[in-house]
Amino acid sequence: MNKKAIILVSVVLLALAGVFAYQSDGSPTLVVYKSPDCGCCKEWVKHMEEAGFEVEVHDVEDMNSVKQQQGVNGSLASCHTAVIDGYVIEGHVPAEDVARLLAERPAILGLSVPGMVVGSPGMEQGSPANYDAYDVLTFDGTGATSVYHSVAAGSTTKL
Repeated sequence: MNKKAIILVSVVLLALAGVFAYQSDGSPTLVVYKSPDCGCCKEWVKHMEEAGFEVEVHDVEDMNSVKQQQGVNGSLASCHTAVIDGYVIEGHVPAEDVARLLAERPAILGLSVPGMVVGSPGMEQGSPANYDAYDVLTFDGTGATSVYHSVAAGSTTKL
């Protein structure tokens, strides 16, 4: 499949996700775009499901086009991108932060945990004592960011 076709398919999938992003009870569905072979993405999806989110997963070969379409710049990027109820969730954002976002409804584009932080949901490796500190950032369409939640080193987000 050529690059234009992949981009077109991605755009169509994103549009359809918006149309079908609600469960029958009216609560939003988390639509996740990830590489087919990414194990940590699968673990993050499991974290979100365990927290009670309805999750729809799409394996995508060209994640850069998804990120570009969703307004995620390189400094915010991680391995997977999700959308829920008009917000973008980039990377290993804890479920409790997504729930808080949906409850508070701030005027932002979304949340991001840039990179692949050891100890963030889906990236739990080794002992919690070795987990890194990280920030969950808000971002908007202008490139502005701010800290939404700071997670201390050694913290876990298991629910």
